Amino acid sequence: MSEQSDKGGKIRPLRFDIGGMHCAACSSRIERVVGQMQGVEKVAVNLATAKAQVWARPGDEELVRREVMERVAKLGFSAVPAADDDASAQFAAARAKGLEDRRQRLGRLWPMLGFSVPLLVISMGHMLGLSLPVWLEPHASPRAFMLAQLVLTLPVVWLGRHFYLEGVSALLHKAPNMDSLVAVGTGAAFLYSLGNTVLGVLGQEPVMRAMNLYYESCAVLLTMIEFGQFLEATARRKAGDAMGALLSLTPDTALRLDAADDALPPAEVPVDAVRAGDRLLLRPGSRVPVDGVVLSGRSAVDLSLLTGESIPVAVGPGDTLVAGSVNGEGSLTMRAEQVGQDTRLARIIRLVREAQGSKAPIARLADRVSYYFVPAVMLFALLAAAAWLVFSAEPITTPLSVFVAVLVMACPCAMGLATPMSIMVGTGRGAQLGVLIKNGAALEQAGQITALAVDKTGTLTTGKPVLTGITLLAADGSATTQAVDGLDGNDLLTLAAALEARSEHPLALALINAARERGCPPCPVDDVHVSPGLGIAGKVRFEGQEYVVAVGNRAFLRERGLSVPETAGAQLAALAEAGQTPLLLAVGTGVNVRLAGILALADALRPESAAVVARLHEMGVRVVMLTGDNERTARAVAARAGVDEVAAGLLPAEKADYIRRLQAQGLVVGMVGDGINDAPALALANVGMAVGTGVDVSAEAGDIVLMRGGMEAVLTALALSRATMRNIRENLAWAFGYNMLGLPVAAGLLHLFGGPMLSPMLAGTAMALSSVSVVTNALRLRFFKIRPRSV
Repeated sequence: MSEQSDKGGKIRPLRFDIGGMHCAACSSRIERVVGQMQGVEKVAVNLATAKAQVWARPGDEELVRREVMERVAKLGFSAVPAADDDASAQFAAARAKGLEDRRQRLGRLWPMLGFSVPLLVISMGHMLGLSLPVWLEPHASPRAFMLAQLVLTLPVVWLGRHFYLEGVSALLHKAPNMDSLVAVGTGAAFLYSLGNTVLGVLGQEPVMRAMNLYYESCAVLLTMIEFGQFLEATARRKAGDAMGALLSLTPDTALRLDAADDALPPAEVPVDAVRAGDRLLLRPGSRVPVDGVVLSGRSAVDLSLLTGESIPVAVGPGDTLVAGSVNGEGSLTMRAEQVGQDTRLARIIRLVREAQGSKAPIARLADRVSYYFVPAVMLFALLAAAAWLVFSAEPITTPLSVFVAVLVMACPCAMGLATPMSIMVGTGRGAQLGVLIKNGAALEQAGQITALAVDKTGTLTTGKPVLTGITLLAADGSATTQAVDGLDGNDLLTLAAALEARSEHPLALALINAARERGCPPCPVDDVHVSPGLGIAGKVRFEGQEYVVAVGNRAFLRERGLSVPETAGAQLAALAEAGQTPLLLAVGTGVNVRLAGILALADALRPESAAVVARLHEMGVRVVMLTGDNERTARAVAARAGVDEVAAGLLPAEKADYIRRLQAQGLVVGMVGDGINDAPALALANVGMAVGTGVDVSAEAGDIVLMRGGMEAVLTALALSRATMRNIRENLAWAFGYNMLGLPVAAGLLHLFGGPMLSPMLAGTAMALSSVSVVTNALRLRFFKIRPRSV
């Protein structure tokens, strides 16, 4: 069994494949019974995926596993511990089972239609102006008329016998479900008709009895319900398309190079046979089979199907490769590192699978109603039929028609599918867009967020400082366009970058990259001194001349006996006000060292940040920046992004305190952070969104993992959550509304006021299509995308 991370820490649910569930009454009954068992802390049964998760008290796992299987079997269902196969095998097995179920239903449906259509013509053709031959006409040949209908009905009842076998079994186990309603309703119609047929054939008022048959109701109902379940099974297959797309990212084979002889051609082996340490060849256009590192070659890999990021990423020796990504035009040799179920793609698939099997709190009402729904409907059908029998002058056929119509009109399936189908499709779509939602509760909470706390670096900004400008300084500290002691801006950058190549500071990398882009030559460096957090100094040989160079902040230069003129100090303040980090550069020969320039660096604002923050404001979300950076820089970035409020200079624990203060104001708070420094705040927030690195899904503190940084991923998470919750509410409104309006009509409410009586056939057709409509509505989430104007 795999672990699942909750707010309270790591817990290990026991997972079961449940067999025999057909409606919400089934899943609710299992959940209620298992939830009351000793040693069980929590249980979740998912109708859409036919799976159950049981959280057992530590130490009671084996006992609970055995008892769950026994208790569920006593209810008339099966509970088999879920196999520890990889996700691909489980998905393939589930897909094969679904295809077989669909094939069997289609195999039953055609002959059922073949018998039901002529039965409908014989029994009700006169309403359409169709005449029957004399030997089949009910007034002239009532016995032939009755026997013909019986002969056409029996094959339909036989083909639909699973409704009776499973429905009656559920009744005997005191756990009635939708099949029980169908079995009792159609069974009553068939037995009533069979009784009239027997008596009529024996000569007791054959004409009168021939006119009081309900064979067509029984047969057409079974056929329409079978047709509805076939459509539902077809639609539910599409709900797993996102999971199938993820699984299809991993190729079946890999090209493994010989460990001893590079001259030998690569051998094509199954991807399951690849082991850590194997060297693999990646041809242009091929998919990366496992996680690993590039050994040789250069190319660009496409991660779009994993992260939603459309721009290919350049890779070379030493860079990491992720299973499922697509190699570009270059040929690469890689070393396998994580294989099988340890790859990041496998972890993504596990997260999606667990999320699809989870429940959202909004489902609790439907679960509670479903538990009592079928017994209540049976009681309502009896009372309605009894009322028509006792208090009306209608013939005996009217109470029977009401009884059957009420039973077959009720649809607990729609209520049971309303939530899990939307969660299944929504979380799958999120994975395609680079947003991993770990469970249904997180999905629901994310849709209710009213305040969003974001870290600055890597979320609002790119997280990669860049050189934004070089200011040359005259001897008095004022800006100048003239070369300083014969050195222009590129020369100063060359000196600074050569020195910073000995540093590991993030700002040093920005200078090195800028020098490389401008074509600055590498220079030898000597006598380097580093002051952590302050700066770096040393000697640099450039164009035959040795320079003494110092790069750092004002305190670093002061340590070295250099003062910063007031005019230069004003420029430093202006840069800080603009959200940029200034580095002072002092250059000289021998002992004649002076302030020569200012290098301005900034963590650039992501191009989409301002538009996304504006869109969040439209959605009614208050945006707060929580950062450890200084106040001036933070406020400058916030101003450009349009953020509402700023809290700067915060330590990780202080970020968590700020989250607590926002929650005290009655706000539902989401937190976006890196999952390491921001772990306390992520855990405390109502919804923690951890920014993964590329497709890194290891951030345990987050309820949602954003597989690519930036505010666009945050907006996608919030908008998708709201769309999914809206979809769930639509499904629940339809499911409850259908039953609340349909059942009184089936009971004859319209007939009381002079309207028509609802035919059991129409009632059964409506029931069959109600669950199809819920599944179809949930499938709309497969096409979710952010509107273009939002980013």
